[in-house]
Amino acid sequence: MFPHRRRNSAGLRASLRMQVVCIRKGDIMKTKLALTLATAASFALASAAFAAPPTKTGTTAKGSVLTDAKGMTLYTFDKDTDGKSACNGPCATNWPVLKADVGDKAEGGYTIISRDDGSKQWAYKGKPLYTFAKDQKAGDITGDGFLNGAWHLAQP
Repeated sequence: MFPHRRRNSAGLRASLRMQVVCIRKGDIMKTKLALTLATAASFALASAAFAAPPTKTGTTAKGSVLTDAKGMTLYTFDKDTDGKSACNGPCATNWPVLKADVGDKAEGGYTIISRDDGSKQWAYKGKPLYTFAKDQKAGDITGDGFLNGAWHLAQP
């Protein structure tokens, strides 16, 4: 009866189907873009979390000292040379090293050194950093002066 309307109606339906498909493709692209950006942001935040050395400054009876993230006092050892630890084996059991993780990056006065066993350790101004196994709580400084004065508080 009105053939031109039937054609237009069919054309309109096809056009609407195409618009729905385009909208769905657009939504998929927007979703992919959002996921890509979110993933990139999470990687940026994760690497930023490892950008700085894991030390803080604490106050003890002997003044300001460097501490690890848990507040445990950090020490240096006179027998170490710049960038090289002399504390291995049983020594490292009593004086646990301040370990550096794979993604960590050195900055400022901090460096990352390689130990004899291949692991990585934080150093401050060239001196490797350690905690002391006999320190029981944050703020303890029982390792200062140990081994005839060879161990010292790491100070900022």
